[in-house]
Amino acid sequence: MTAKQTIFVNEFTNGILDPEQEMLGPVQDGGHIIAITTPGCWGPMITPCIRGGHEVTKPVYIEGAEVGDAIVILIKSIQVTSIATSSGNDKPVDGRFVGDPFVSVKCPGCGELYPETKIEGTGPESIRCTNCGTDVSPFVFTNGYSIAFDSKRSVGVTLPKEAAEKIARDGHTYMKTPENSVQNPIVTFAPHDLVGTVARLRPFLGQLGTTPRRPMPDSHNAGDFGQFLVEAPHEYGITKEQLEDRTDGHMDINRVREGAVLICPAKVPGGGVYLGDMHAMQGDGEIAGHTTDVAGLVTLQTKVIKGLSIDGPMLLPVPEDLPHLALPPTRQEREAASALAKQWGVKSLEESLPVSFIGTGSSLNEATENGLERAAGTFGVSIPEIMNRATITGSIEIGRYPGVVTVTFLAPLPYLDKLGLTEIVRDQYSPILNN
Repeated sequence: MTAKQTIFVNEFTNGILDPEQEMLGPVQDGGHIIAITTPGCWGPMITPCIRGGHEVTKPVYIEGAEVGDAIVILIKSIQVTSIATSSGNDKPVDGRFVGDPFVSVKCPGCGELYPETKIEGTGPESIRCTNCGTDVSPFVFTNGYSIAFDSKRSVGVTLPKEAAEKIARDGHTYMKTPENSVQNPIVTFAPHDLVGTVARLRPFLGQLGTTPRRPMPDSHNAGDFGQFLVEAPHEYGITKEQLEDRTDGHMDINRVREGAVLICPAKVPGGGVYLGDMHAMQGDGEIAGHTTDVAGLVTLQTKVIKGLSIDGPMLLPVPEDLPHLALPPTRQEREAASALAKQWGVKSLEESLPVSFIGTGSSLNEATENGLERAAGTFGVSIPEIMNRATITGSIEIGRYPGVVTVTFLAPLPYLDKLGLTEIVRDQYSPILNN
């Protein structure tokens, strides 16, 4: 099939990323993906026929991408289309799943796995098994809220009971769930524990990446959530070693937003770029376990880097999202450093640019170790060197609690030159270089 310059995506998975399934595309190396995305966590979590906890786009084949290459994803635009959504902290309901409530839901009435559902009324008991009529949602809120957005999608306000119930009665309209989505809108639950809270929007993608080497529930394509798959009793259970087949596409890092650049490993032919789980806003850590899931419209551009073998994603945030110590030195700072170097006999100063490596694991400690190992392995240097660089020219930042971090530091240009990354990184930070 002839590769296209631009591909429009409005098809979604059933929650499983499967490298054996046919991909969309192909799209040309350097081409664009324009995608409609569905709301991420809560809607799929109360829709048992979705088997992965999310409902992401079908993966796209990138022309020329082979196993062992990397795919650069430039996030050109992210636009929220939802008018309102609901979210909050979750509690699994015993007796309604096999091993994992995100993946393997079982109706407590008729015992059917992955049952089809219907909506009857509103509230937390409104999701019913089509077969027997039993309340089948595997999750309820411990503390939840409904939030509406202004027409410019700049601010949101949490709603009282009456407003939340009005939205609940017409959930698909207010959430703008795409026509091809099968999820039940979470606003149907009408949570209203927070009222009158104001939150500013800064949308980002909780899911963006490439297809793993083996079938994997989309929300578990990460080192922390993936732990639930290890020796799991359902059909998607894996060994600890097989978890290495992940690509960490589920990051929930709020810096994966418009203007950022993500560099992802190709672990299957064509890479299989997918996206979803758009959020309206989130503080570092996503400490409640969930944030404001929204539908949206996204434009990406993809480029292949041949022979760049990386285990997990690298991130080039927008300049204002960089840690203070990872900002490239200003002209004035370099002049001061040059004078100091001359005073102490330092013959030359490093030329460097900022990079972030994603690390994931069962805990934040393990995720940090993973990020350090990935950075050291990619550049062919020691872990202690990366630790020093991240300490004095960068930072370790939490993406998602319990186990996603970014390891950010200023990387010497020779390190980037060797991997063919200098031009991409320099282009990302050209507005602030030599200021």
